[in-house]
Amino acid sequence: MPFVYVLRSLTTGRFYTGATANLEVRLEQHNSDLSLSTKNRGPWIVVHQEAFPTLAEALRREKVLKTGKGRDEVQRILSTLEVPVQNSKTGRDDS
Repeated sequence: MPFVYVLRSLTTGRFYTGATANLEVRLEQHNSDLSLSTKNRGPWIVVHQEAFPTLAEALRREKVLKTGKGRDEVQRILSTLEVPVQNSKTGRDDS
């Protein structure tokens, strides 16, 4: 089943948003430094996920979440989960 997911680095506290057809395999790739976008910043944990019927729908949602309004939405979602949100510009914890 396709997913949009948000990961959090346990070493840096930063977040990464992505989409995949297989979340378990993709998380393993992130944690094995097989993804250039997250390499050398793990280990990573899944802090949010959304399931979709098709990968195309998941990719559309990922694109939305990577926009300004989408990033705000991710921060709102994570704040309800009590996951500290780090400011992408300052690197400080804004929770």
